[in-house]
Amino acid sequence: MALVQPGRAFLRGIRVVARSDRFLRLHGRSTTLKCQCFSSESKAEENSPVTPMLKHLMMKIKSTGPITVAEYMREVLTNPVKGYYMHRDMLGEKGDFVTSPEISQIFGELIGVWFVSEWMAAGKPKKIQLVELGPGRGSLTNDILRVFNQLSSVLSKCDISVHLVEISPKLSEIQASVLTEGKTELTESPTTYMQGITKTRLPIFWYQDLNDVPEGFSFYLAHEFFDALPIHKFQKTEKGWRELLVDIDPDTPDKLRFVLAPSATPAAKAFIHDKESRDHVEVCPDAGIIIQKLAHNIEKNGGNALIVDYGHNGTKTDTFRVLLKSVNDAAIQTQLLRSYEMLMDLDKMGGRFHFFAMLPHSRFTASDQQKKSKDSTSHSAFVAGFGELSWK
Repeated sequence: MALVQPGRAFLRGIRVVARSDRFLRLHGRSTTLKCQCFSSESKAEENSPVTPMLKHLMMKIKSTGPITVAEYMREVLTNPVKGYYMHRDMLGEKGDFVTSPEISQIFGELIGVWFVSEWMAAGKPKKIQLVELGPGRGSLTNDILRVFNQLSSVLSKCDISVHLVEISPKLSEIQASVLTEGKTELTESPTTYMQGITKTRLPIFWYQDLNDVPEGFSFYLAHEFFDALPIHKFQKTEKGWRELLVDIDPDTPDKLRFVLAPSATPAAKAFIHDKESRDHVEVCPDAGIIIQKLAHNIEKNGGNALIVDYGHNGTKTDTFRVLLKSVNDAAIQTQLLRSYEMLMDLDKMGGRFHFFAMLPHSRFTASDQQKKSKDSTSHSAFVAGFGELSWK
């Protein structure tokens, strides 16, 4: 498996994931959690600071003792009844946060062009599965499919299907509206729970789990997906590494707090290396499992994975002017320039976002073989947009 990344960019979503302060809001420097726990019933009962989710967590902690941060995040985000992601639209200008595809279509269209470039470099296979993990409102896939449709003359002999891994009923409903204009149907399949036809006449399927997606040559896309997976938090103490847990604050019963486990937990023993030099570490086991699954599928069936998330060590990006040439409306031009600035400015998303790609060894073996033949246009060891190659 070849991993490529621009410069020294490090994808936070693989080893150290989740901006945990999004979910665990600290009281200044103390370890008390303000815990405005998100849920579909976000408003607490009148004159009560306890939300339904907080009540659920407190009952859980009283029954089993302090819980891991991973368990806390899993409950807050994906609890089937009260989970933050499960029954509400939190994305876009009217939501709680805005992601890159919601800012500008440029972002998704560039990714679409990159996928087409890699499809050509892989020898133009006859079938492609576009698989997105955590597709949000469907905006990114929609922009990619627009590029595929515009390049239909190039992709005319390619059988393309779309596969979305989404656990949220509310978001899958929004995705269906954006991508299919509502032309979907529920299925009784043990793997897919919904299917339909996209606006560009491609078959589209929804899954609860990555393991349910059929094998085949696939382009996997994970945009701000790993960042939200549950993490375990560890802190170095005089007695060794201890895991941070979430407990009820005895001084303020309607709030939660961080506590240190009295002894090394199984997770601390499993995930902390003997030579670890940092004082505080966050580990996401789920991310490792998913990355292994992607690596196995790509090496076996071909394709690639493009992972886009927050990371360290910002990298410079070339200046880019698209769409302006075809737009005459001054207001739209201004909006495009603002969107471009948000995506590319190193002080904004341009300096915080990083792209991490995974490709099979065959992608580069084929390139070596092509160099020996007259036709050297079908394959290339060069990966557009990436400057560092690491063999694993």
